[in-house]
Amino acid sequence: MSGFDSAAELPTPEDTEELGARLGATLTAGDLVVLSGPLGAGKTVFVRGLARGLGVTGAVTSPTFVIAREHRPAPGSRGVPLVHVDAYRLGIASGTGGGAAIADELDDLDLDTPLTGAVVAVEWGEGVAERLSAEHVLVRLERRPDDVRVATVERVRG
Repeated sequence: MSGFDSAAELPTPEDTEELGARLGATLTAGDLVVLSGPLGAGKTVFVRGLARGLGVTGAVTSPTFVIAREHRPAPGSRGVPLVHVDAYRLGIASGTGGGAAIADELDDLDLDTPLTGAVVAVEWGEGVAERLSAEHVLVRLERRPDDVRVATVERVRG
């Protein structure tokens, strides 16, 4: 995770996507990425880069209306699928119900990929989704008034 320990200024969406791609290239099956930030901060753009770094197929768009999207590994890629979740739409986004409720709600989605066999990226997940795993990567994205994004990426153990 070196190179991800301090805040990064991201002047363009391409910069946000590139940071996601760099992180994606370091992730393995079972890793959890929790994304935090206000509307328009670049969470989905970051996940688009994560997908590129993992080498998965399919267009990455916000999972808001479907709650979760699965992206299969592209032929010849590292073979790690991506599950992209919007915790805002899950009934547990308020923080009630605990990790078991989150896992149950995700299980109810009838995903083809087990969460332990994929990288799971959860938008709006801070304070909720990290209960899925003792370790996770926390990505905080902020949008400054000059439209520059600032990202902090940290590995959380515990």
